[in-house]
Amino acid sequence: MTTISDAFSSKTYSDLIGTLDLQTKVRLLTGADAWSTAAVESIGLGAVRVSDGPGGVRGPEFPGGRAVALFPNITLLASSWSDEASQEVGRLLAEEARIQDVKVVLGPTVNLHRSLLGGRVFEAFSEDPLLSGKSAAAFVRGLQESGIGACVKHLVGNESETNRNSMNSVIDEATLRELYLLPFEITITDADPWSLMAAYNDVNGVAATEHEHVNNEVVKGEWGYTGLIMSDWFATKTAGAAANGGLDLVMPGPAGPWGQALVDAVQAGEVDERVIDDHVARLLRLADRVGVLGQQPPSHTDLPRPDGPERREQLTRLAAQSMTVLTNRRSTLPLDRGQTVALIGRHAIETIGMGGGSAQVLPPYQVSVAEGLGALLGEGVTVVDGVEVRVRPVTASAPYMTEPETGEPGIQATFFAADGAELGKKHSRSPLLNIDLGEVYDDYITSIRLRTSTQLRGPVEVGVYGAGDWTVVGADLDFVLRLTGKGFGEQIIAPPAGSGVINVDTSGLVEAVVHLAQPMGVRRSDVTGDVSNPLHFLAASGAYGLTVRPVPRPVSEVIDAAAAAAANADVAVVVVGVTEEQETESMDKTTLRLPGEQDALIRGVAAAAKRTVVVVNTGTPALMPWADEVDAIIWVGLPGQEAGHAIAAALFGDIEPAGRLVTTFPTDDGQAPAWSVTPIDGNIEYSEGKFIGYRGHHAGQAPAPAFWLGHGLGYSTWDYSDAALSAAADVEVGVTVTNTGSRTSRETVQLYFQPAETSEPVRLVGWHGVTVAAGESARVEVRADSRVMRRWNTSTDSWEPFTGGGHLLLARGLGDVRATIDLLGAA
Repeated sequence: MTTISDAFSSKTYSDLIGTLDLQTKVRLLTGADAWSTAAVESIGLGAVRVSDGPGGVRGPEFPGGRAVALFPNITLLASSWSDEASQEVGRLLAEEARIQDVKVVLGPTVNLHRSLLGGRVFEAFSEDPLLSGKSAAAFVRGLQESGIGACVKHLVGNESETNRNSMNSVIDEATLRELYLLPFEITITDADPWSLMAAYNDVNGVAATEHEHVNNEVVKGEWGYTGLIMSDWFATKTAGAAANGGLDLVMPGPAGPWGQALVDAVQAGEVDERVIDDHVARLLRLADRVGVLGQQPPSHTDLPRPDGPERREQLTRLAAQSMTVLTNRRSTLPLDRGQTVALIGRHAIETIGMGGGSAQVLPPYQVSVAEGLGALLGEGVTVVDGVEVRVRPVTASAPYMTEPETGEPGIQATFFAADGAELGKKHSRSPLLNIDLGEVYDDYITSIRLRTSTQLRGPVEVGVYGAGDWTVVGADLDFVLRLTGKGFGEQIIAPPAGSGVINVDTSGLVEAVVHLAQPMGVRRSDVTGDVSNPLHFLAASGAYGLTVRPVPRPVSEVIDAAAAAAANADVAVVVVGVTEEQETESMDKTTLRLPGEQDALIRGVAAAAKRTVVVVNTGTPALMPWADEVDAIIWVGLPGQEAGHAIAAALFGDIEPAGRLVTTFPTDDGQAPAWSVTPIDGNIEYSEGKFIGYRGHHAGQAPAPAFWLGHGLGYSTWDYSDAALSAAADVEVGVTVTNTGSRTSRETVQLYFQPAETSEPVRLVGWHGVTVAAGESARVEVRADSRVMRRWNTSTDSWEPFTGGGHLLLARGLGDVRATIDLLGAA
């Protein structure tokens, strides 16, 4: 697109830029606030409003804000191996964005599942670059065909969270090209996303926000990318270097490292003004594409409600069809409605629908597995709580808490100045509230009073979090909580926490007061002052919370109760998992083991039950040392607001859980090709090179996994026959698949290429999904994608095809190869 539509159709971007002085152009290149770009009325430029995604379109508040639809996590959605599903998700998120006048959704994430300890792995598609790229491209098409821009992130090498704003990802050029840049290349080539996001980290010693090689030479040069590259929030460190290094937009604003410093750099000759003009042209192109340049944005009043029946059906179906059956002995699944069920586990009652950090939204509701199975079975299900799963006191939801004055769910916060003057009140439907970057008060906030009413009486556990000196009113309970420097933005994403037991009287009121470790908020008199340091705004924000819940019972008592219930039912369903404490932005994991005594709970139930089904409610792989002791395992991801209904539909076969794993599950901690996420001397060495995930396991660089990429049983069995190379020039393979089970099912035929050179790993090169009725057959053709049938030659700095031949593998995951075909000569 080179010209502007509607009223400005006769003008080009360069015409508009020519009317602006240098100061105005530079002002456009830093956000106007935390979530919007600047507007210039004289050229018809409106603000481009952005929002975190794609677990949901939260809007400008973090956390909290308006109630919006909570989608399944992207790793679960990718497990459908369906471009159609990914594109549908993009369309639905575009609807959510239009409701809030959001123009760009900050997603999807195409960083790879390099180490499974990565805190944000649940936000990314997969460990494979082709699967990630193709899924992301479909997602982007769904968003942008509806007029909402995508922002593909994080460019590049941002596969872990520990010291993410200072660490250096050390990646050789071949690995960078073939793995970590490839999903971006595929997404740009196939879908042309309107924006990209540069990461916090350095890559080979250069900050991602000023990386000449990646941003200018590869992305804008070789790939011909015409969109905009924005920074991650507060990621930009320099003025001239970042501007010359390909960054187009600094976020957030209005403060930042550009402004007058960038004007000075241009006037000093450090940055050519033509570079500034190119950045502005890309911003205008984005504004034009999303409808805020010379156009009147349309109003949207007829879109589905986040809690409406249309959205409920969509979110239930999308989640359930992507869930993955890992084991199914004695055809235990699907369950029968005539069976009695003992439903066991903390995750059955507090099912986790989303991860932590910027992926969080405030949904209108979240359906637990207990609610979902209860709706199907009524009195046929007995619900038993499980062992404790959290280290921190904060719960994902607060069923026991209401605002004291209004009776609405949540907590009440009152803000005070140093002289005791009340500055304002705020209600949060979540146990967490945020003093946001954009909030302005008459004075700085120095203390906060949090209140909630609870239906619980007697001994209860109360938890608080946020940096400061805490007192729980009316109880001998005090906490001194300080930030520990675990990650950038810790005071918002992972604030310190403390908990203890108090007695709640007949009033049901729980109240805590915190004297802040440092003043918060933006003082009104400072708004027009000098706030050029972006850290001023970061320091002015913070998250604070109050939670109340029953006192946890002893582990032995919990397991005994669970085993007794299991023995009296036809089948025991144990729901286990992690929480947003383990899967979150700003912090990495330390283990893949389930938290608490969940392994012991499963074993205790399995020893007593007639049959045991384990539902694994995690966004990414978990260790399963009890796998051989249970009858069936189904991985359900983080299924969003309809979690309970989706899991129930999958367990009973109302919707087939036809997912296939997008990440290899190792057998134990450390038993994967890439593991550590802790920088050494500031560096994370990608020393496994191209052998991450299934590639390294297949090459023997790590032990055989528990479950391979691509694994998934669905609810049928399959025969493969007559496999043949049908088009050698295009590397296309045909195979007949026959549904040998008793019900209609979906099969995902996967094609892998193993080059003859032992120095090259096996790689996924194509797949095709097909739905076949019981007893029927279908002929499936799978074409290899040429972008993974090549390698980067570091001597010539160019791509070259494989010339030594190799083998094509038709498989139901690399643990179940059904046919091998020789591929001679060049691919």
